[in-house]
Amino acid sequence: MPKIKKVDHPIILGIVGDSAAGKTTLTEGIAQILGPDRVATICTDDYHCYSREQRAENGISALDPRGNYIDILEQHIQALRQGKPILKPIYNHHGGTLDAPEYIESKEYIILEGLLGYTTRAMRSCYDVKVYLEPTEELRFRWKIQRDTGKRGYSVKQVKDSLAKRVNDSIEFIQPQRTFADMVVQFYPPEANQEETGANLNARHTLRPTLPHPDLSPILDVGIKNGFKLELSRDTDGKPVDVLDISGSIDDKRAKNMEDLVWKLIPEAQHLRDNVGTFTDEKNKSAVSHPLALSQLMITYHMVKAALGHHAI
Repeated sequence: MPKIKKVDHPIILGIVGDSAAGKTTLTEGIAQILGPDRVATICTDDYHCYSREQRAENGISALDPRGNYIDILEQHIQALRQGKPILKPIYNHHGGTLDAPEYIESKEYIILEGLLGYTTRAMRSCYDVKVYLEPTEELRFRWKIQRDTGKRGYSVKQVKDSLAKRVNDSIEFIQPQRTFADMVVQFYPPEANQEETGANLNARHTLRPTLPHPDLSPILDVGIKNGFKLELSRDTDGKPVDVLDISGSIDDKRAKNMEDLVWKLIPEAQHLRDNVGTFTDEKNKSAVSHPLALSQLMITYHMVKAALGHHAI
């Protein structure tokens, strides 16, 4: 497989968001496009410094920086940026315990996903691309119940109790990190079906001018009927941003046209092309979402451009 990197350091992507915001699903698709052998994927939630039992005793949640080895995470991101290996801790989400650490080598691309990846200035300075995930809260709650009852052995009541306890910590520690992202991605149900949690969710990309985003005009010129809409708007802080909406009802042909356009903008990476947009639905079955696939591809575009030196920081 040919190499495309022209910079002398690993390209680092950050994906931050609240619990069950879709970080792992997004990460897996991006790693699949770039090539799993080229990507080191690290969950920053592995840096919890307390077990689940200890958190219950001391009242410090996993969302609180005090409940995490933030200083070690910071050191590890810097080491990876320099091409050095790390000995990464492991948090066992099923049992809520701290397991033996894992040796991780720095690779061509590194994806760090988790709750607190943008906590310090030193961390933030290491990323080439920063993404923040913010699905609507009702959707995130449904995703969390689905994941924690299906994969982590919780009851529905336990999940709801946990969500209620974490509300203040989410507001204080997680949501403020949104301001540091180059791109904010929000999945939300269509107006006609508020119960939707999967393939037909819409996606909204808030594109900040901190990165040069791709020119999508060849697709967007045909209008919203094509399943896409791009408009100049104001972010929550009042600053101007571009907002791209991708309809969850977009058909296969139109989605492929958008994918083809983005791939043409990164011809150096044609060898990376593969199917994306796969996720596990509420019935625990594999499904495909076009808005998810296009979101993964848009972020991959920035990773490739960064590797070519276009996003120098």
